[in-house]
Amino acid sequence: MTAALALLYKMLPLYVTVALGWVAGRYLEASGRHIAGIMLYIVTPSVVFSGVMSAPLSAEVVLLPFLTFTLSTVVALAHRALGRRWIHDDSINIIPLSTGTGNTGYFGIPVALLLFGQEGLGLYIVAMLGTTLFETSVGFYLAARGREGVRACLLRVARLPSVYAFALAVVLNLSGFSIPQVFEPLFDNLRGAYSIFGMMIIGMGIVSFRGLAGNWRFTALSFFGKFVSWPLAALSFWWLDGQFWGIYGPNVHRALFLVSITPIAANTVVIATLLDTAPRQAAGTALLSTLFALVYIPIMVAVFL
Repeated sequence: MTAALALLYKMLPLYVTVALGWVAGRYLEASGRHIAGIMLYIVTPSVVFSGVMSAPLSAEVVLLPFLTFTLSTVVALAHRALGRRWIHDDSINIIPLSTGTGNTGYFGIPVALLLFGQEGLGLYIVAMLGTTLFETSVGFYLAARGREGVRACLLRVARLPSVYAFALAVVLNLSGFSIPQVFEPLFDNLRGAYSIFGMMIIGMGIVSFRGLAGNWRFTALSFFGKFVSWPLAALSFWWLDGQFWGIYGPNVHRALFLVSITPIAANTVVIATLLDTAPRQAAGTALLSTLFALVYIPIMVAVFL
């Protein structure tokens, strides 16, 4: 109970940040769309680069993001196929993002630091990079595919810098390079901006949102994929690896599980806003999932971690 209350206490600033985003959108007419572009093309790749550069890389650790990426893709495609039977507007294109990834950065990093400490945080960041790769490749492609042709979608994905930032950081890290000390404060500030503006975008996105759930089918399917299917996939891998494969140790299993139980990603709102594809629906559902996670995450942590 003490750990659960401490976790709740740590999560409260995230909700204050969402509220500040709402104030900025409602009274200052702040544009979530402009911030979304900065986040996607500048801040997110910077965080990916610095996270990989600071992680202790081995062959298994380097492959960890691709494991997370694979699980994200499987969950996303399965729920997109299921959602086509229920959802008949353009919000179906956001289902892969709302189910396949999670708020692993803005929301998950503070929780990982609380649960695992500084040492375990590095493994968590490497694991969460797989969801970032999914967001900026398959997830972005599927979201844009409903509005543009295949060639245009692929060109959009090719222009996203996060994948290149990840590859460059792996090469430099394995070659023995590190970020020069003079640039460390810059990357620290970018990590702070990543968290603050990512959560504020959720608040900005719900300024004109009407109703809590909007399209309840979208919300129900997003919740099922994010809070049931993804954790089941992570627990299944945990059990199989622990019983038969022995690739990773308990610390990686715990990090992967935390990735799986984070709420719907704020980057879902970022991409929906950037593409103008059901941004209000995405923002409202992301907010509901963030509120739900206030209770859900402490319970799941108490049961499984």
